[in-house]
Amino acid sequence: MRKTSEAQRNADKRWREKNRWYANYLKNRTSARSFIRNKATLEDLEELQNLIEERKMTLSQRCLT
Repeated sequence: MRKTSEAQRNADKRWREKNRWYANYLKNRTSARSFIRNKATLEDLEELQNLIEERKMTLSQRCLT
């Protein structure tokens, strides 16, 4: 038996369709956080740290222009 009403499920579906980019963003962010917390090795974390630093530099340069 479902606890969520049909109206709520339809509203959720409309929101996901209307906000597809943002919904994907949230899903990807959640996946990244879960990977870091639960599965990443020390080597993975070091690589991610380098990628994060590169991304931060790119974004800060973009803000300056």
